[in-house]
Amino acid sequence: MAAAVGMGQQWVLVEMVQAFYEAPAYHLILEGILILWIIRLLFSKTYKLQERSDLTPKEKEELIEEWQPEPLVPSVSKDHPALNYSVVSGPPSHKIIVNGKECINFASFNFLGLLDNERVKNAAQESLKKYGVGTCGPRGFYGTFDVHLELEDRLAKFMRTEESIIYSYGFATIASAIPAYSKRGDIVFVDEAACFAIQKGLQASRSNIKLFKHNDMADLERLLKEQEIEDQKNPRKACVTRRFILVEGLYMNTGDICPLPELIKLKYKYKVRIFLEESLSFGVLGEHGRGVTEHFGINVDDIDLISANMENSLASIGGFCCGRSFVIDHQRLSGQGYCFSASLPPLLAAAAIEALNIMEENPDIFQILQEKCKRIHKALQRISGLIVVGESLSPALHLQLEETSGSRENDMKLLKRIVDYCMNRSIALTQARYLDKEEKCLPPPSIRVVVTVEQTEEELDKAASIIREAAQSVLN
Repeated sequence: MAAAVGMGQQWVLVEMVQAFYEAPAYHLILEGILILWIIRLLFSKTYKLQERSDLTPKEKEELIEEWQPEPLVPSVSKDHPALNYSVVSGPPSHKIIVNGKECINFASFNFLGLLDNERVKNAAQESLKKYGVGTCGPRGFYGTFDVHLELEDRLAKFMRTEESIIYSYGFATIASAIPAYSKRGDIVFVDEAACFAIQKGLQASRSNIKLFKHNDMADLERLLKEQEIEDQKNPRKACVTRRFILVEGLYMNTGDICPLPELIKLKYKYKVRIFLEESLSFGVLGEHGRGVTEHFGINVDDIDLISANMENSLASIGGFCCGRSFVIDHQRLSGQGYCFSASLPPLLAAAAIEALNIMEENPDIFQILQEKCKRIHKALQRISGLIVVGESLSPALHLQLEETSGSRENDMKLLKRIVDYCMNRSIALTQARYLDKEEKCLPPPSIRVVVTVEQTEEELDKAASIIREAAQSVLN
């Protein structure tokens, strides 16, 4: 047996030697190079020690003295607009006192004139006597008051949805709602003109963001088709990926109304969810002020989530989301602004309830506001050097330079001179403010003109006339 094994080993060696002689020359050269490379790797050092020279204590001290740390924040000019704000004395209602000068208010988002309304103030005062100033706790930790539940019930009934949820800070409403539903790996199709609160919510969600051109349904459908093709390549991933379309009812940065009927068609065609941000359109559009859904006659059940703040038409603070009960209840567990912020002060909840009462009792107020919006929109047309941006129904219009000076800073200075000219003539306007380095798609500089029901036709015409004079004085 041992002899047979020995014969087998000898035969293997003979075969190896024979194969070596029969192998092509290039094969032998390649194997030789590989063997030499392996030997080199085995015996060479994996790194080289860098030469170093120890510094003397004196040299170390000199280097430490020369070192200059980077500034914690970038340097800002003392004349930056954010550091030179106007000071308001008294309520920013129809008339506003700015830096000691009384002006007609075309700057505050007090669309329905409820900020200084006696009924609203009396409701807030009664609530103040009953509940005190604040809440000192989130909703889940003894921060839920009966007035909060009443406001949520009233908002749900007003919007004709199953349920609503209120937040104590308007900006945090949509910024908290988005990451409550959309997570890493999910896809959000969002209009490039979306407001900053939406942008922060998207950033917090860490979702895959796909921007489409402003109000361009063809571009949105192109992105939806591309995603449909991608989903077909990986069906397993597509089954667990949620897809959302996120738009504003009335865009803060442009004053445009979203084409909601077309969005609904795309929703059902490509099986995506729609989130609708209505901070500017709530209490403005529609026969009863219910927003863009009522404006277009869209069934509210076709929208998966509606959000809005209460800081414009309701003249209060905070915001709300409304929709189906199972959708809203999820925010009570996952909405960061709801779970971790102190709840809305009861006096502000009571003020919002009374504002809702006034809206329901006076549905004609929305038609009055819309007529005044149309009047100022028409009056501001054909001003030399300026263009009007926004729908005729928007209570917040933008005036942009017809031709840029080539520098954003210079453009803002020109618009500031127009604002100052109007202020000196008792018309209070404001420039639209943006965080230039944070905005995803930075809008052009503009002056914002805000319309309210309290402004008379004479005041609207006067404002348009003074703006025209200011443009001629500054730009020509």
